[in-house]
Amino acid sequence: MNEMIQLGVIAPDFKLMDQDGEIVTLKQFKGKKVLLSWHPLAWTSVCTDQMRALDRNFGRFEERNTIALGFSVDPQPGKSVWAKALALKQLKILSDFNPLGEVAKAYGIFSQEYGASKRANILINETGMVIWTKKYEIHTLPDVEEVLGKLK
Repeated sequence: MNEMIQLGVIAPDFKLMDQDGEIVTLKQFKGKKVLLSWHPLAWTSVCTDQMRALDRNFGRFEERNTIALGFSVDPQPGKSVWAKALALKQLKILSDFNPLGEVAKAYGIFSQEYGASKRANILINETGMVIWTKKYEIHTLPDVEEVLGKLK
Protein backbone atom coordinates (compact mmCIF):
# COMPACT_ATOMS: atom_id res chain seq x y z
CA MET A 1 0.00 0.00 0.00
CA ASN A 2 1.58 3.29 -1.08
CA GLU A 3 -1.20 5.65 -0.05
CA MET A 4 -1.96 6.58 3.52
CA ILE A 5 -5.03 4.93 4.99
CA GLN A 6 -8.23 6.72 3.99
CA LEU A 7 -10.64 8.55 6.26
CA GLY A 8 -13.81 6.66 7.13
CA VAL A 9 -12.32 3.16 6.98
CA ILE A 10 -12.03 0.83 9.94
CA ALA A 11 -8.45 0.91 11.20
CA PRO A 12 -6.60 -2.41 10.94
CA ASP A 13 -6.04 -4.02 14.32
CA PHE A 14 -2.47 -4.69 15.39
CA LYS A 15 -0.65 -6.70 18.01
CA LEU A 16 2.69 -5.10 18.90
CA MET A 17 5.06 -5.07 21.84
CA ASP A 18 5.64 -1.88 23.82
CA GLN A 19 8.84 -0.71 25.50
CA ASP A 20 8.05 -2.83 28.58
CA GLY A 21 7.52 -6.03 26.61
CA GLU A 22 3.72 -5.90 26.96
CA ILE A 23 1.48 -6.76 24.01
CA VAL A 24 -0.74 -3.87 22.88
CA THR A 25 -3.65 -4.15 20.44
CA LEU A 26 -5.90 -1.51 18.91
CA LYS A 27 -9.05 -3.36 19.94
CA GLN A 28 -8.12 -3.13 23.63
CA PHE A 29 -8.92 0.60 23.41
CA LYS A 30 -12.43 0.21 21.95
CA GLY A 31 -14.63 2.97 23.35
CA LYS A 32 -11.73 5.46 23.32
CA LYS A 33 -10.16 7.50 20.58
CA VAL A 34 -6.62 6.42 19.73
CA LEU A 35 -3.79 8.51 18.30
CA LEU A 36 -1.22 6.50 16.36
CA SER A 37 1.81 8.77 16.25
CA TRP A 38 4.48 7.39 13.91
CA HIS A 39 8.14 8.40 13.87
CA PRO A 40 10.83 7.02 11.53
CA LEU A 41 13.53 5.95 13.99
CA ALA A 42 14.39 6.20 17.67
CA TRP A 43 17.42 8.16 18.87
CA THR A 44 16.91 11.06 16.48
CA SER A 45 16.16 14.60 17.63
CA VAL A 46 12.75 15.18 16.03
CA CYS A 47 11.53 11.70 17.00
CA THR A 48 12.70 12.31 20.56
CA ASP A 49 10.85 15.64 20.72
CA GLN A 50 7.73 14.05 19.19
CA MET A 51 7.53 11.27 21.82
CA ARG A 52 8.37 13.60 24.72
CA ALA A 53 5.60 15.99 23.63
CA LEU A 54 3.08 13.14 23.61
CA ASP A 55 4.21 11.97 27.05
CA ARG A 56 4.09 15.52 28.46
CA ASN A 57 0.55 15.96 27.15
CA PHE A 58 -0.69 12.44 27.96
CA GLY A 59 -3.17 13.73 30.55
CA ARG A 60 -4.62 16.21 28.07
CA PHE A 61 -5.28 13.35 25.66
CA GLU A 62 -6.90 11.33 28.45
CA GLU A 63 -9.19 14.28 29.26
CA ARG A 64 -10.45 13.93 25.67
CA ASN A 65 -11.03 10.15 26.03
CA THR A 66 -7.97 9.52 23.87
CA ILE A 67 -5.00 7.20 24.19
CA ALA A 68 -1.80 8.40 22.50
CA LEU A 69 0.61 5.72 21.26
CA GLY A 70 4.03 6.10 19.65
CA PHE A 71 5.18 3.78 16.84
CA SER A 72 8.26 3.01 14.78
CA VAL A 73 9.96 0.02 13.18
CA ASP A 74 12.74 -0.06 15.79
CA PRO A 75 13.19 -3.39 17.63
CA GLN A 76 11.61 -3.68 21.08
CA PRO A 77 14.88 -3.84 23.08
CA GLY A 78 15.95 -0.55 21.50
CA LYS A 79 12.55 0.97 22.30
CA SER A 80 12.98 -0.10 25.91
CA VAL A 81 16.36 1.60 26.29
CA TRP A 82 15.19 4.70 24.41
CA ALA A 83 12.04 5.05 26.55
CA LYS A 84 14.20 4.95 29.69
CA ALA A 85 16.59 7.54 28.22
CA LEU A 86 13.61 9.79 27.44
CA ALA A 87 12.20 9.19 30.95
CA LEU A 88 8.74 8.51 29.50
CA LYS A 89 6.18 8.31 32.28
CA GLN A 90 2.93 7.27 30.56
CA LEU A 91 3.33 7.00 26.80
CA LYS A 92 3.56 3.52 25.30
CA ILE A 93 5.90 3.30 22.32
CA LEU A 94 5.33 0.27 20.14
CA SER A 95 7.75 -1.75 18.03
CA ASP A 96 6.60 -2.54 14.48
CA PHE A 97 9.78 -4.55 13.89
CA ASN A 98 8.84 -8.17 13.29
CA PRO A 99 7.90 -8.49 10.53
CA LEU A 100 9.46 -5.13 9.68
CA GLY A 101 6.89 -2.41 9.16
CA GLU A 102 3.89 -4.72 8.83
CA VAL A 103 1.55 -2.31 10.64
CA ALA A 104 3.06 0.76 8.96
CA LYS A 105 2.40 -0.94 5.61
CA ALA A 106 -1.22 -1.66 6.59
CA TYR A 107 -1.67 2.06 7.34
CA GLY A 108 0.13 3.14 4.15
CA ILE A 109 3.03 4.93 5.82
CA PHE A 110 5.98 2.57 5.31
CA SER A 111 8.86 3.88 3.21
CA GLN A 112 10.45 1.08 1.18
CA GLU A 113 13.25 3.48 0.29
CA TYR A 114 14.31 4.02 3.92
CA GLY A 115 13.01 0.80 5.48
CA ALA A 116 11.16 2.79 8.13
CA SER A 117 7.80 4.39 8.75
CA LYS A 118 7.12 7.91 7.64
CA ARG A 119 6.30 10.55 10.24
CA ALA A 120 2.52 10.64 10.59
CA ASN A 121 -0.42 10.96 12.94
CA ILE A 122 -3.54 8.86 12.54
CA LEU A 123 -6.57 9.47 14.74
CA ILE A 124 -9.11 6.69 15.26
CA ASN A 125 -12.53 7.20 16.86
CA GLU A 126 -14.23 5.15 19.56
CA THR A 127 -15.64 2.66 17.05
CA GLY A 128 -12.32 2.07 15.27
CA MET A 129 -12.84 4.37 12.27
CA VAL A 130 -10.04 6.58 10.93
CA ILE A 131 -11.18 10.19 11.41
CA TRP A 132 -8.02 12.25 10.78
CA THR A 133 -4.60 11.68 9.24
CA LYS A 134 -1.57 13.81 8.56
CA LYS A 135 1.86 13.00 7.11
CA TYR A 136 4.82 15.20 7.98
CA GLU A 137 8.14 15.92 6.33
CA ILE A 138 10.91 13.90 7.94
CA HIS A 139 12.36 16.88 9.85
CA THR A 140 9.00 18.38 10.88
CA LEU A 141 7.84 18.01 14.46
CA PRO A 142 4.09 17.30 14.62
CA ASP A 143 2.18 19.99 16.52
CA VAL A 144 0.53 18.45 19.60
CA GLU A 145 -1.85 21.41 19.83
CA GLU A 146 -3.10 20.70 16.29
CA VAL A 147 -3.83 17.08 17.24
CA LEU A 148 -5.53 18.07 20.49
CA GLY A 149 -7.63 20.55 18.50
CA LYS A 150 -8.97 17.67 16.40
CA LEU A 151 -10.29 16.05 19.59
CA LYS A 152 -12.67 18.82 20.66
